[in-house]
Amino acid sequence: MNNNSKVLALKYRPQNFDDLIGQEVVAETIKNSIKADKIPNAYLFTGIRGVGKTTIARIVAKALNCTNGYENRCKIKCENCDAIASSSHIDVLEIDAASKTGVDDVRDLIEFSRYGPTSSKYKIFIIDEVHMLSKQAFNALLKTLEEPPEYLKFIFATTEIKKIPITVLSRCQRFDLSRIKSSELFEYIKKIKDKENGKVSDEALRLIVKISEGSVRDALSLLDRGLLTLDNNKELDLDLAQNIFGYFDKSQLIDLFKLILKGDEKKVIEIYRKIYDQGIEPKVFINDFLELVYYFKNINSLTLESTNFSLNDDEFSKIKKISTDIPNEVLILFWQFTIKTINELDIVSNQNLSIEMFLVRLMYLSSLKLKNELKTHTNLSDVKEMIDTTPEIKKDIVDQIKNITQEKKIKIEAEDKKDIDSTKIINSLDELIEVCNENKEMKLKYELEKNVNLVSFEKNRMEISFNEKLDKNFVKDLSLKFFEWTGERWIITFSKTKGEISIKEQEQNKKNELLNKTKSTEFYKEILKKFTDANLTDVILKNKEEN
Repeated sequence: MNNNSKVLALKYRPQNFDDLIGQEVVAETIKNSIKADKIPNAYLFTGIRGVGKTTIARIVAKALNCTNGYENRCKIKCENCDAIASSSHIDVLEIDAASKTGVDDVRDLIEFSRYGPTSSKYKIFIIDEVHMLSKQAFNALLKTLEEPPEYLKFIFATTEIKKIPITVLSRCQRFDLSRIKSSELFEYIKKIKDKENGKVSDEALRLIVKISEGSVRDALSLLDRGLLTLDNNKELDLDLAQNIFGYFDKSQLIDLFKLILKGDEKKVIEIYRKIYDQGIEPKVFINDFLELVYYFKNINSLTLESTNFSLNDDEFSKIKKISTDIPNEVLILFWQFTIKTINELDIVSNQNLSIEMFLVRLMYLSSLKLKNELKTHTNLSDVKEMIDTTPEIKKDIVDQIKNITQEKKIKIEAEDKKDIDSTKIINSLDELIEVCNENKEMKLKYELEKNVNLVSFEKNRMEISFNEKLDKNFVKDLSLKFFEWTGERWIITFSKTKGEISIKEQEQNKKNELLNKTKSTEFYKEILKKFTDANLTDVILKNKEEN
């Protein structure tokens, strides 16, 4: 394939340790281990997408198998290095674990490893996305991984290190590849832009760096896309880049933020709809808004460089100026509301409407907060001055202040008295059921009447027989209610002693006894003679005292 026809991510893929960016510590450690001839049985590279896991794996394979030796590696044309770079070397096998996850695939690999290398020093297995292997596949690999032949080396790459068993991790030399710093990535893609003779402004490059989130591959793919969109004589500026990549100008968002604080609902909705019409998805907008809230809250502890090119000089200055007038409490409430709205977006059908209502809620939230602050921070000296300058109302105002103070005092005393009076003394199960009834705790009342077999009821202690039908949360709920009603902690215990039958059973027994007693009367027998199919189902006493 013609090198010019390759995408930039492949065309400029690092071919040796010196070409790598942002992974100097990892590169230096591996070089020193190869120089000292202390090569581990297995390397494990982990990190986000596009930071160089597979690339470093190939570079390590080249360094181990270069025919020119380590010191002269890749300086003179080498067949092994060329074959490894094109993934066609017979002794360097690259495997995608996502497509070969089973134990049978690993068995074939182990069988293949029994034969030594044919044209190089080491036989190397590079397994990409190794976390996709099954549990059985990992177990099958353990023995070979711990004690491989001298000629066999493993190189693993993964984005999800937590999915790899600890037994495998302990047999590997692990390297955590960090995100590429924004400044390094900016300089790197700027050099590539110059090599490609592309016309791209620095602001557009900074936007690419921000979107890529520390991934070199993402940055190069975006740059490739931007360059392909342009005519030969046209420059890719920030506005055009924002349209291409679906991002919008942060200054619009800062203006929107100012209008929210002012409470200008019409202009806020108008600006948001302009942003939406640019093709910005609601989720992208809400995440950028969340990021902006963070900058407003922490702008004094940040530098322009630490924002990873999310802000330019003007935007940074604007935020710093506006943030001095915004209380931290408002910003924290904005943050919480924004997080809540992100969750809401997943359950609404029209996300755009949800964002508009979110902005309106923020306006009311900020205005309420400011009103409360005005009430809270009223200067007492100003009140005194106003009273002193109007002697005719001085007495009335002083009397009103006294009345308000006295009213508050009386109210507090009444509440305290109410709390004291509200505590109850419960001496029996019947009293407890009555309290449940008064407080409309029907579930507790039902359990106490139907499923509780009482053994003993004493002060702050209640003992009952174990009953399988009793609700599992009964003891916890009743303990809480005891404390709420009596102001004291109660102990509720289960006993092996057989307690009394439940209240419902007692009532049923009394009812049956009354029915049997009534059926034995002459009056009932006379009725049966006249109505042979009659059946007595219930007896209602006219006077309860007769019972």
